[in-house]
Amino acid sequence: MNPISFFEQSKLKSFHILLILWLFIILMFDGYDVVIYGATIPVLKESWGISDIIAGSIGSYTTIGTAIGAVLFGLYSDRFGRKRIIILTTLMFSIFTMLSGFAPNAIIFTICRVIAGFGFGGVMPNIASLISEYAPLKYRAAIISFIFCGYSVGAMVASFTGQALLADFGWRPVYWIGAIPLIFIPFALKMIPESLDYLLKNKQHDRIARVVNKIQPGAAATLDFTYQKATQEQKSPISALFTKKFAVTTMMFWLACFCTFILMYSLNTWLPTLMLQAGYNLSSSLMFVVVLQMGSIVGTLILSNIIQKVGFKKVLISLYLVGAVCLALIGFSTNLYLAYFLIFLIGAATLGLQNMSNAFVAAYYPVNVRSAALGSTIAFGRIGSILAPTYVAVLLTMNLQPQFNFIAIGIAAVFGMIALLFVNDKHADYRLAHESKVNSTETVQAS
Repeated sequence: MNPISFFEQSKLKSFHILLILWLFIILMFDGYDVVIYGATIPVLKESWGISDIIAGSIGSYTTIGTAIGAVLFGLYSDRFGRKRIIILTTLMFSIFTMLSGFAPNAIIFTICRVIAGFGFGGVMPNIASLISEYAPLKYRAAIISFIFCGYSVGAMVASFTGQALLADFGWRPVYWIGAIPLIFIPFALKMIPESLDYLLKNKQHDRIARVVNKIQPGAAATLDFTYQKATQEQKSPISALFTKKFAVTTMMFWLACFCTFILMYSLNTWLPTLMLQAGYNLSSSLMFVVVLQMGSIVGTLILSNIIQKVGFKKVLISLYLVGAVCLALIGFSTNLYLAYFLIFLIGAATLGLQNMSNAFVAAYYPVNVRSAALGSTIAFGRIGSILAPTYVAVLLTMNLQPQFNFIAIGIAAVFGMIALLFVNDKHADYRLAHESKVNSTETVQAS
């Protein structure tokens, strides 16, 4: 058996649980550091006297850094290993989020946010790629979706922190808290293994053996590494994404991710302000951020199990439709609890949907192009995250009724739904793996 097959067929062990925990924690602080800006916009506007357009531009500049980070660290992960990139990007977003809290003006603040954005962009695709290599195939989609719930937990913490600190202590301490991951880095270095793909390419078989023996003692002696020669002859992973069987699907994944990131960053950046405009106070508006993240977590955990039975496309296309409808309705709601319910569903249909979309991409492509697929999809999606904060800022300057702002955001969900309709399940790696397993079973039974 080769190492890739070993990890795909392994049972869920304590090694996996600890790895999931550490990656969850990293994404939790990533979510905190990203979303805290949206929670502090009303206070920053008052403190520095900046307009909605400038506030939106700061959010867009940050996501430009995020897009660059996704591309840059996606390319260098193959050379230096995903573990090193995950640690480096965590250091970047932690240090520069903390430094944002010391910024004397909007210009220095923006520079710190952009550099932190490099870290935001690099950490997500590398975490998704790393866990997809080690997670058992049976649980891969659920594990990736769960880890990305860490982002939503961090966003909830950002909202609660904003409610607790902003009124009495101002916005600066809220950013200083972003340095907490620096305490965990030494432990993460010890507990997180290097990427399997990196170890195979660099023939570090002894390090693979140590990980294998954590899951099944003595199993490393039975592994076959000779298959690696065939992998080395493959073409560039990026070019492989545009072969005849993958080209249309790759472009549709990119478009869907672009649409989802417009939804996510419109709401992450502007939801408190949009709800203030709709007549709610700052405390209630920050609570909507919590409900949004709760919807994302609950939706991810419930629907990722349903995906195992009915497939990715049916669940994700339905979610886009739910998101579009709820965004159209939220601006008309005058009842607080109905508004909470709609925001809860929107959370599942935006952030939760992206969690499961990451799992979809990871499950769709074979291991030799999986990292490139995830990195390029998220990198293209980041264009949506760049446009979204300024797009909503422009809407706000037009003084439209609140419902029209939400409808304008919800249009992205319609296009995302259309994009996923064109994803071709026929060439998916999970389908081929399932067919191979069925054929093997039938051969054994026949003999």
